[in-house]
Amino acid sequence: MSRFWRGTPRVAWRVGFDEQPDVRAGPSFEGLLQMRRYIGLFFAVVLAVAIAFGMRYMMGQQTASRSGGVGQVTIGGPFTLVNQDGKTVTDKDFRGRYMLVYFGYTFCPDVCPTSLATIADALDMIGKKADKVVPILITIDPERDTPAALKAYVPNFYPRLVGLSGSAAQIKAVAKEYRVYYARVDSESKDGNYLMDHSAITYLMGPDGKYVTHFSHGVKAEDMAKKLNSIL
Repeated sequence: MSRFWRGTPRVAWRVGFDEQPDVRAGPSFEGLLQMRRYIGLFFAVVLAVAIAFGMRYMMGQQTASRSGGVGQVTIGGPFTLVNQDGKTVTDKDFRGRYMLVYFGYTFCPDVCPTSLATIADALDMIGKKADKVVPILITIDPERDTPAALKAYVPNFYPRLVGLSGSAAQIKAVAKEYRVYYARVDSESKDGNYLMDHSAITYLMGPDGKYVTHFSHGVKAEDMAKKLNSIL
């Protein structure tokens, strides 16, 4: 007689002393393992291709952002402010030249002076190329940083440093364009003095007014000069 064991696909076991299992057209155990390997390899290849296309897309977006295409880096934009001489200026007044833009304020105890000194040193290091760059300080404290206050302040760092101020609304608008954070920090001082908490990034904008690169606080003047030399 013959008996069939359930759970063994299409394999019949004949009970007898000399009889061997009768394997019919079903796949072997080794075949199933090999099939699983092929399936795993297939999905690994699909995943690798997806990652490669994703990275290529992201790199394309980054390239487009610098060339003004889709996915453009939204740093910088139009502004209307007042310089240290009391003259109204806009971003278009600086077209054709690079802008090295820093947001700070004249009462800043250490961070702003350090950053402005770094900008000045870097410009000195690049020699004639510095003529292509307009260094700009935009105040984030328009209440105290009037054009007159900026006029007395900016020459301490660089002779061509432009100081820009404006109304509270104008400063808020330009800070938003450059993604700059700032906030007043009130103290218990009886003389009414206060500090400003703010981001400390220097932006390099191109002759077309678009973002080129930026420098974080603490960058060395030599490193800034090297980067500027490679761009100008």
